[in-house]
Amino acid sequence: MSLAAESTSGSARSLRLTALTKEFATFTAVRSLDLEVPAGTFFALLGPSGCGKTTTLRMVAGLDTPTSGTIHLGQDEITYQKPYRRPVNTVFQNYALFPHLNIHDNVAFGLRRRGVKDVDRQVQEMLALVELEAQARKKPTQMSGGQQQRVALARALINRPEVLLLDEPLGALDLKLRRGMQIELKRIQTEVGLTFVHVTHDQEEAMTMADTIAVMNGGVIEQMGSPAELYENPRTTFVANFLGQTNLMPGTVAGADSDVVRVDMHGTQVSIPADRAHTREGSGWVGIRPEKVLLAPEGEPIDAPGNHMTGGVITDVSFVGVSTQYLVRMPWGQELMAFEQNTGRRAVLAHGTKVDVSWRPEFAFLLPATQDVNAGAVEEA
Repeated sequence: MSLAAESTSGSARSLRLTALTKEFATFTAVRSLDLEVPAGTFFALLGPSGCGKTTTLRMVAGLDTPTSGTIHLGQDEITYQKPYRRPVNTVFQNYALFPHLNIHDNVAFGLRRRGVKDVDRQVQEMLALVELEAQARKKPTQMSGGQQQRVALARALINRPEVLLLDEPLGALDLKLRRGMQIELKRIQTEVGLTFVHVTHDQEEAMTMADTIAVMNGGVIEQMGSPAELYENPRTTFVANFLGQTNLMPGTVAGADSDVVRVDMHGTQVSIPADRAHTREGSGWVGIRPEKVLLAPEGEPIDAPGNHMTGGVITDVSFVGVSTQYLVRMPWGQELMAFEQNTGRRAVLAHGTKVDVSWRPEFAFLLPATQDVNAGAVEEA
């Protein structure tokens, strides 16, 4: 029976973490984490270095022991089970392949160690899955980084784990290879139907592959949901800043009803959909993604009915091929980012051009002013 067939045979179990905590001598890495990963999904733990994501993965793998809390697969608790007894396998960033063995034997290693029969057929099936059938007799050193990563994946999958843990698996690859492997990993996960839990600090990587993302910060989950949900409707400034780029502008709630929250921004009233307004009184941060911001030379019409502001001046223009990225200084002194697709509809606006700014109300969101406006912002090296 193939791995894909086995994974859909009805025995799949969800992974559940309950009040999971890991304390070290000088700090708490993971704080009372509650999390459920549905069987058969591609789940990403996303966050900056030191947020607790790798520690969480290591506790699931059995490589670190929780200070408190529990880990369940379905109804079975595995919190203190030895790593080799768990139906879990891990793929690390450094691949950990045996350099003296060829690819076939690397993939076969775990099965042979357990005395499994019909190893060659299973290895061939795995190499076909990762599209490396022709490379079976090569040594790891004769292969590219992307090929070595696929060997490591095949070696983990051949053991038929219920959960595959991926710890920054693409971090050692160059950008082009990494993007190709993102697509490959998602294809393989879809084909075999196993639960993948992927740890990464790369926002694009998580959003490209995962069905669900949990954004971690300081040992806790800031927000969890689909990539589109987290990007379009962040609930904290950390998530808004960490997932892509965003404009966060100060405002004061002027009124609210069941559908819309109205916010005064420096004398202009803007509207926020009620389900995207995460505060309904006092001060707040009005958020809008740069690609949702529309520009036009002063006085010219903008095809975005709703939130419209005047008095902007372009202070920076960056042509990046598919788009042009503008900085626009607003009358109150803040610079807004605006990304415009280079469709050829009009010429690039020049530095110093006076512009009006607009966005559709349904794309905006509102966050409490008590949250740090710079939380989650990735500083340039």
